[in-house]
Amino acid sequence: MQNVLARTLSILGHPLLVLPMAGLLLAADGGTDRQGLSRLAFVLGGLGVMVMAYSWWQVRRQRWVHIDASTRTERRSLNRFLSAAFAIATLAAWMGGQREFALGLALSALLIVLAMLSVRWWKLSLHVAFAVFAAVLLASLSWQACAGGLLFAAAVAWSRLALARHVPRDLIAGAAAGALAGGMFWRLLPGVAG
Repeated sequence: MQNVLARTLSILGHPLLVLPMAGLLLAADGGTDRQGLSRLAFVLGGLGVMVMAYSWWQVRRQRWVHIDASTRTERRSLNRFLSAAFAIATLAAWMGGQREFALGLALSALLIVLAMLSVRWWKLSLHVAFAVFAAVLLASLSWQACAGGLLFAAAVAWSRLALARHVPRDLIAGAAAGALAGGMFWRLLPGVAG
């Protein structure tokens, strides 16, 4: 039963689910029109489909053992792909006039690059990093939304430990990186949106 709960939380806490949900909640609360929400959902969904297709393709070509990208070389390959995909999405959002969304995507790319650069010291948990990043973004809705997001991030961290995907220092590094990205978002937002 514990393994089923851990796997469920890990799936629900996947970065390609957590960050888009936070983005959609923020857009809906910010009064974004239906067309803007549709574009946002389309871009985030498209990014998710691209990443899943890339992962499936790597398994199909027998370069990866599992779609989860658990080995060091699999993670390196996935993170390179992710950073490029987020960079392209950032540019598209910026050129499309969605500056706030572009900032969130750029900081997401930064999280992935940080995970690649720090691999010598830890296997930074991107699940936890993105869950904390999303929780900090939800602070603009209410402190309760932020607190709920942080509780969810803690549950995701537990799931990653229970599934033996990470050790505590990986989770701490992920939480710190996510909090830093969230803080940077709110610090840079006035300059980007203005």
